[in-house]
Order: sequence, then structure tokens, then C-alpha cells
Amino acid sequence: MKRHAILATIGSLVLAALTIHPAAAAQSPPAAPSLDFEYFKTRVQPIFAAKRPGHARCISCHIAGTPLRLQPFSSGGTTWNDDESRKNFEAMRRVVAPGNLKSRLLVHPLAEQAGGDFYHNGGKHWNSQNDPEWQILKAWVLGETKSGSE
Repeated sequence: MKRHAILATIGSLVLAALTIHPAAAAQSPPAAPSLDFEYFKTRVQPIFAAKRPGHARCISCHIAGTPLRLQPFSSGGTTWNDDESRKNFEAMRRVVAPGNLKSRLLVHPLAEQAGGDFYHNGGKHWNSQNDPEWQILKAWVLGETKSGSE
């Protein structure tokens, strides 16, 4: 009789484990945030044209000669039109894993002691993750939108 009760208890535990597991497996991990084009165009893209003391502007190197290509300014201007901005957005999507703070856009131009990677031909533009420009890039990678966070 005692043996029967033990086997029944074990059977109940096994059955409970089998019925709970599929429900847990059915839950998918949270979706990665999407990258917002309007936020990119109005907040992120101007960073690529910004002048920083002791550094070349991002566009100085990234319109030619590197695998990551930004569009040159149209008609000798100082801004991009919507079509060029879309092309820049698509280029940046190759170096951004939405929701991932290890995206190349964030770590490549960031000083190594601040969490950046080893080398960037154009130098390390930000010495701290507290830099306002770096914070804008981070917000975009984490899903910030022009109308507010996702």
C-alpha cells in the first residue's frame, strides 16, 4: 500500500511537470524593439555630421572608403533629403541589433574604458556612456521613437 502511494505521488509530479512545461515553452521571449526612422532622421543622423574637437566628423570617413557608407549631402548642402536619409537608415541597420547595447554603432566609437571595443579608425568619439550624443544613439538602439519610447 505504501509503495502504491509513493508511485502515485511520483506519477502526479511527473504529470504536473509535463503539463506545466508546454505552457512555459509556448511563451516567447520579448520581441526586440524596432528602429524608428523619424527618430533616426531627426536625432541620430545629425550626430554623423557633427563636428567634435580633435575628431573628424563621421561623414568624413563614412561616405567613402569604409564598409559602412553614409550618403553624401545632396547638392553640396549640409543635410540629407528623405531618400538619402532612408539609405543612411538602412546602412545603420546593418550595425545595430535592436535592443542590444553591444551593437557596433554603440561600441565602435566609444572609448574602450567606457565599454567600447578595441579599435575604430576614426578614433573614439565618446569617452563616456554619459555623453549626450552617445545617449541619443543608445536610446534609438533601445527603441526610442520620435513620439516617445516604445
